[in-house]
Amino acid sequence: MLAAVALDAMLGEPRRAHPLVAFGRYAAWIERRWHRDRRAAGVFAWMLAVAPLVLAVAGVSHLVGRWPWASSILAALVLYLAIGHRSLAEHARAVEIALRADDLDAARAAVGRMVSRDTGALDTSQVAAAATESVLENGSDAVFGALFWFALLGAPGAVLYRLANTLDAMWGYRTPRLLRFGWAAARIDDVLNIVPARLTALTYALLGHARTALHCWRTQAPQWDSPNAGPVMAAGAGALRVRLGGAAPYHGVWEARPLLGEGEAPDADSISAALRLVRRGVWLWLAVAFIAIVPGGLHA
Repeated sequence: MLAAVALDAMLGEPRRAHPLVAFGRYAAWIERRWHRDRRAAGVFAWMLAVAPLVLAVAGVSHLVGRWPWASSILAALVLYLAIGHRSLAEHARAVEIALRADDLDAARAAVGRMVSRDTGALDTSQVAAAATESVLENGSDAVFGALFWFALLGAPGAVLYRLANTLDAMWGYRTPRLLRFGWAAARIDDVLNIVPARLTALTYALLGHARTALHCWRTQAPQWDSPNAGPVMAAGAGALRVRLGGAAPYHGVWEARPLLGEGEAPDADSISAALRLVRRGVWLWLAVAFIAIVPGGLHA
C-alpha cells in the first residue's frame, strides 16, 4: 500500500496507455453490443466487463504467489493504477490557482474537468464549492475505496472496486437509455461503497472538526440522494466548517440540492483544506494498516 501511494505521488496517473482508458473503450463496446432496455442485460454486461479482468488478476496473483517479491511488486502496481490521489490533487489545484488569481473563466474551465454540472453559470463561491465537493467525494471513490478493497481482497479487490466505480460513472446515470441497463452498475457501486464511504466520513471527522462533522453527517446525509456520497460530503463539509451543497445547474436547469456543512462560504482556501484532509486521511489509513499488520508479522 505504501509503495502504491508513493508511486502515485511520484508518477501520477499514466499519461499514455492507462489501463482504465482501455477498459473504458472495452465497456463502451460492450454497451453498444449488448445494450437492451432491461436490468438483466445490464447485469450480464457488467459481468462481461468486470469478471474476466478480476479473474485474470486473481490468477496472475496466485501464480506469482510463490515468489513474495514478485507478488508484492504486482500488488503495488495494481493498487497504484487503481488510485488517483495525485490526479485529484492536480485537478483541484488548477481550480484553486485560478481562483487565487481572480481568473473566474479559468476556474470554471478547470472545475469543469472535475464535475458534471454546467460550470459556465457558476460564480466564484460556487466554483470553489464544486471543487471542494469533488475532492471530498473523489477522496472516497478514487482513493479510500480502492485502499479498503485492496486491504480486504488484495489486488483483485482493488481491480473489482475500480472497474465497478468506472462502470457506475459510465452506465449509472439515470438517462432514459441507461435507466434500466445501468441499474446494476449503479447498485453494485453503491454496495461496494457502503463500508469504505462511511470509513471515509469517519476519517474526515477524526481529522477535522469532529463534533461538527458528526452532527452534519447525522442530520444532513440522509437528505442527499446518494446513500454513500451523502455521509462523505456531509462529514467532510462539517470537518472543514464550510457550506457546500445547495442548488447547482445540470443540463441548463438549476436543481435543488440539500445544504451540507456549516460555517464559512467556500473559497480557494476550502479547496486546499479539502486536499489536506484527504492527504492526512491517506497517511492515517497507512498508519492503521501498518499497526494492524506489522506486529503480527513480527510475532510470527
